[in-house]
Amino acid sequence: MKLTILGCYSATPRTFTNPTAQVLEIRNHLFLIDCGEGTQVQLRKNKVKFSRIKHIFISHLHGDHFFGLPGLISTFRLLGRESELHIYGPKGIKEAITLFLKLGDSWTNYPLIFHELESKESMLIFEDDAVSVETIPLNHRVYTNGFLFKEKPQPRKLDIDAVAKYEIDRSQYNNIKNGANGVQENGQEVSNVDLTHDPPKPKSYAFCSDTVYNETILPIIENVDLLYHESTFLETEAHLGTKTKHTTAKQAAQIAKKANVGKLVLGHYSTRYKSIELFKEEASQVFSEVELADDGKSFEI
Repeated sequence: MKLTILGCYSATPRTFTNPTAQVLEIRNHLFLIDCGEGTQVQLRKNKVKFSRIKHIFISHLHGDHFFGLPGLISTFRLLGRESELHIYGPKGIKEAITLFLKLGDSWTNYPLIFHELESKESMLIFEDDAVSVETIPLNHRVYTNGFLFKEKPQPRKLDIDAVAKYEIDRSQYNNIKNGANGVQENGQEVSNVDLTHDPPKPKSYAFCSDTVYNETILPIIENVDLLYHESTFLETEAHLGTKTKHTTAKQAAQIAKKANVGKLVLGHYSTRYKSIELFKEEASQVFSEVELADDGKSFEI
């Protein structure tokens, strides 16, 4: 699992920083999460193949989180895309995007499928044999969701030395990988545990976009390997966080600690501060495993 930050600053774009967007590579999927202005330029800078993006998750309908989406959809059309594109976002996103396309007479030549969200409870919105995606209801000025990405458990790995030792016929290998016991030539059963290795532990990633400090998300994100949590302000401006429904670095760290996450990544910084290192300094006083998001930075899980 690999997370690449395309943009992680709040409010208006600058020449050297970008608003929220990131890509998550997980079990042969490449998911785009939020799509602020400049996202498609950042995708090119980070050498992300546009054709690999089949699912886009939009947290909420504030401009710094989705104004790059109409342009990206149009570029897909210009590049001759034919495969489906699924967009998951708040109710209203279909109306917003299709209005752009209608007024510009630029309907896509590929299937554009919207999954509009309005539930205030966590819900499963995508699932296949390898991955599931659930919403994380957040508390912001408009309807907002974070997203929880989880790997499905993989099959056990065949222990080649063990099957040779017990002289298990190759015709049984697939069944053994799927959990069956092995059977020797004399009819003696050999336990599956003795013939296989444990698969890698399934990994998980939680993206928590704009939100006020909100402990109701703790049961959803508990024990995730990596948590991205907005940290727009420092504690000196906590009153602004309350007013605008944003979080401080210290509050993000408190959420990470209470949820027992593996690592916290801070982002969505206000540009009023002279250095983003201040956010790490503040959060580290509460939670030790803290990293700073920055445009172009990647995290391997």
